[in-house]
Amino acid sequence: MEEEKRLCLSDLTLEQLTDYLKSLGQPGFRAKQIFKWIHQKLVTDYTAMTDQPKALLEQLRQTTTIAAPTIRRRQQSKDGTIKYLLQLADGNCIETVLMRYHYGNTVCVSTQVGCAMGCRFCASTQAGRVRDLTPGEIAAEVYTAQKDTGERVSHIVLMGIGEPLHNFDNVMAFLEIISCPEGVNIGMRNISLSTCGLVPKIDELAKRHLQLTLSVSLHAPTNEVRSSMMPVNDAYPLEKLIPACRRYQKETGRRISFEYSMVRGVNDSPQMAQTLANLIRGMGAHVNLIPINPVDGSPYSATDDANVRRFQHQLEQLGVNATIRRRLGTDISAACGQLRREDAKESSERNLTE
Repeated sequence: MEEEKRLCLSDLTLEQLTDYLKSLGQPGFRAKQIFKWIHQKLVTDYTAMTDQPKALLEQLRQTTTIAAPTIRRRQQSKDGTIKYLLQLADGNCIETVLMRYHYGNTVCVSTQVGCAMGCRFCASTQAGRVRDLTPGEIAAEVYTAQKDTGERVSHIVLMGIGEPLHNFDNVMAFLEIISCPEGVNIGMRNISLSTCGLVPKIDELAKRHLQLTLSVSLHAPTNEVRSSMMPVNDAYPLEKLIPACRRYQKETGRRISFEYSMVRGVNDSPQMAQTLANLIRGMGAHVNLIPINPVDGSPYSATDDANVRRFQHQLEQLGVNATIRRRLGTDISAACGQLRREDAKESSERNLTE
């Protein structure tokens, strides 16, 4: 059977796996056993499932797959951050980052191969979107980092390559799989999902009442500046986005976090801080100030550290809770999408010389 036509067991929730095995004439309890092998014991080889009938394992081996990306590149920063370039079964590459904090290890996962959103300060989107990742492929990013380091992952941020809400159904299935008690069991309160502001999907997410943290990539408090940075603002301007955020908070009872990348001379003035505070007044929201990583081909440069601290102080004086994101992995092409771009460029150059 051709690889791409095989069912990937990693993509199935426990309920879906149960239904599938029952369709093969197997008792339902086998689903929980196999789910644990894949999502708790992190095996990618059917022969490791020692409590399963050999006939069943042979049938699964011939007709299904388990997501098992290979590490194409691995870069470790002086601060302990590890960035992986992972190659998927179809040859496409994505990036995954493991970050070490005092409270545990966080993995930043990609949700798409490439991105269609076109944010002008981001390397992920410069080559466009190739395809969505499946639930099992996203989960396998976490498992690969955990197996490589031998350390447990306790937190997940969906802030890598791609727009998570643009791959809504697969991301929702991933969240069900990754938080399942029979799997790695990472609780929703330890998961953050970032969106550039797809308003209809924010409303759809709100209806699910998940206890994750929603991080909205705001980056500017006016439509003029935000549209110049993020084309998505043309479709969902602030007049639509901010009310959606307020609806989300009311529906879920969860506080929203706004991401704000600090760009020199674009969105870092005292006037911008005042406008930002006015825009989100009364929400009790948290603003995460992000000193941008340099990206080749981007017209933007980072605000200096003193200006970031001044901006933070001004927001706090205006009653807005603001923190500055720790800068991790700057010595290993940590900006999202950079490593994938560098690898693609090098491969292209090799092909030209061969």
